[in-house]
Amino acid sequence: MAVSAGAVIFRREANRTLYLLLHYPAGHWDLVKGKIEKGESPCETVLRETLEETGISDLRFIDGFQETIRYKFVRKGRTIHKRVIFFLAESHTKKVTISDEHIGYIWLDLEGAVQKTTYNNARRMLTTAGAYLSTVSNA
Repeated sequence: MAVSAGAVIFRREANRTLYLLLHYPAGHWDLVKGKIEKGESPCETVLRETLEETGISDLRFIDGFQETIRYKFVRKGRTIHKRVIFFLAESHTKKVTISDEHIGYIWLDLEGAVQKTTYNNARRMLTTAGAYLSTVSNA
């Protein structure tokens, strides 16, 4: 099973909470995530992948949020089973510098992000993260 880590990244602007989505060359919109490398913790993976994919270096993880999704897909005729551990993290960075892995990005409010996201797993993750964020006082 392939294991990755990702994050629902948000920032606050004018009393609004905005969530980051990345536009992938295949056409879909999704959250930041990547494969956990040998010797890396899931949080270290999120920090590395976020920096590589967006240029964001000021993430602050929100305590108590960790969710896992599982899915499968076919690559080169082989079924790949994947598990992704997600965290919730705040950034104060507005300008994103995307890597060559992506073709764009957007910051949206929760409703807009849920509508824009391509995959149901990501929609559920955004919804869960938004609900959690609304209940924590340290966010």
